Amino acid sequence: MAEALKLPRFSVGVGDRFAHQAKAQLAACIKAGEAGVEVVPVWNKSNREHTIIGTEPSQTRAAADAAVKELGWKLPYFLDADHINLKTVARFLQPCDFFTLDVADEIGKPAKPADVDAFVARHPELIGEVRIPRIAEPFKTDVAFVKAVANKFLAAVQDASVIYRMIAENKGVGKFVAEISMDETDSPQTPVELLIILAAIADEKVPIQTIAPKFTGRFNKGVDYVGDVAQFTKEFEEDLAAIDFAVKRYGLPENLKLSVHSGSDKFSIYKAIHDAVVKFDAGVHLKTAGTTWLEELIGLAEAGGSGLAIAKEVYREAYAHEEELCKPYATVIDIKHADLPSPDAVDGWTSEQYTSALRHEQSNKAYNPSFRQLLHVGFKVAAKMGDKYLKALEENEDVVAKNVTTNLFDRHIKPVFLGQ
Repeated sequence: MAEALKLPRFSVGVGDRFAHQAKAQLAACIKAGEAGVEVVPVWNKSNREHTIIGTEPSQTRAAADAAVKELGWKLPYFLDADHINLKTVARFLQPCDFFTLDVADEIGKPAKPADVDAFVARHPELIGEVRIPRIAEPFKTDVAFVKAVANKFLAAVQDASVIYRMIAENKGVGKFVAEISMDETDSPQTPVELLIILAAIADEKVPIQTIAPKFTGRFNKGVDYVGDVAQFTKEFEEDLAAIDFAVKRYGLPENLKLSVHSGSDKFSIYKAIHDAVVKFDAGVHLKTAGTTWLEELIGLAEAGGSGLAIAKEVYREAYAHEEELCKPYATVIDIKHADLPSPDAVDGWTSEQYTSALRHEQSNKAYNPSFRQLLHVGFKVAAKMGDKYLKALEENEDVVAKNVTTNLFDRHIKPVFLGQ
């Protein structure tokens, strides 16, 4: 029997909205290798993005395969069916080998009382004083607490199990990587809650290789982390400890690691992530997505001429449809409308003014987080341009690719995986 597909220790989720930057993204992973760390790419694009842009997962697969072949990449690489559920999984089955099982909608839906009772009966070790190695204080729980946590998360885990089995029936056990995403919920899970969730996942025999919990703070799209870095650091380390303990206690895959969703541009927590991963000898999956699309816009603006004109047109349309574009992302953006420049003002900008406002360099006084976030969710505008936008990318490939590679390597891979 062939060896089961295994996600390596360090991986980076790379979104490629328009399937034109696979080579530029892979080049950043190649640079990581040259700098002494193996980071494998996981191309991710959600059902929502495919629907908005009018693409199919098979196109993302074709772009990834072509880049791998052209650049001679010999390490593993993956294609993630991002945030799928039973209703949306079908179109991803054939091209994808990584599935993010999104069960956020089920969190908080009560599980069957008999299932909760059975779970509590199966896990006496979770009741009383729960000691997790490398977490200083033991957790004190009782039956009521474990029941309450099981009641909040068990239905979600059972849902993940149903999706997992459906994929396994179609693809074969061991032919794909499974991740469970719990990040799109109201409050962070404590380490003991994470332990209870992992026990439930082990009971359901879902061999997840990554889990995306919710952390304290805001993980807004395309901008820096907003929150208490010390608290995040404590949570991240305690989650690593809980995972390590659960792997040994419940027989989960030994390469199980944390996944940080909306992980792009969270510069203020990258040192904490790097240091914790080193301290625990753990792995991590950093998921980035829309940041590549923004680098395309930056590249077009930098190119000047018709490229800059298209970047300005995208902003004008995004500004005109702000409410509609922001609605699906309302919980993960904080745009101050008063800080948005008028499209007429932007029409008068130079290449440098446009890129300075958009590029995520906090030391630049012209950087505008509201401008950046609106454009982050504005990819639908470029999708509606169709060939006009894609041709502009192709005509300006060199300058666009340079921005994509530099952003992914210098601003993301270096601090998270190399600690630089």
